[in-house]
Amino acid sequence: MSETAPALRRATPADAPAIAALTDAAYEKYIARMGRPPQPMTTDYAQIVAEHPVWVLDEGGRLAGVLVLMHEPDALLIYSVAIAPGQQRRGLGRQLLAFAEDEARAAGYTLIRLYTNALMTENVAMYGRMGYRETGRDAFGDQTRVNFAKEL
Repeated sequence: MSETAPALRRATPADAPAIAALTDAAYEKYIARMGRPPQPMTTDYAQIVAEHPVWVLDEGGRLAGVLVLMHEPDALLIYSVAIAPGQQRRGLGRQLLAFAEDEARAAGYTLIRLYTNALMTENVAMYGRMGYRETGRDAFGDQTRVNFAKEL
């Protein structure tokens, strides 16, 4: 583990393979619980980087974290937050969520939203502790998606 904080920068197309690998590693622990790979593991990150704001935490050329944002008419959506398994529990996920909120404010939004799978119980609890309120649950394939929003 490095003593210096990773640098936050905008992702480039060249980052797409590393983003996919980091996301796979971060979400892999949920496959057994869900019975399938979580949605972020099936995403085409070359397309995502080309079409949406994607930010990475770069630690000396290795990615420590990824934040995927999507602009919606009434809110900024946090599509995915992923932290490399060896970098977890350092506050990097909270740093990326705070950055997302700053980006939403800068873009003129008064609302930020995200969703997670109901089976990711630790994430459901964490978002509640971070001031996100549950706005509903809906079917997503054979599972349940928990929707959250936070007023800015």
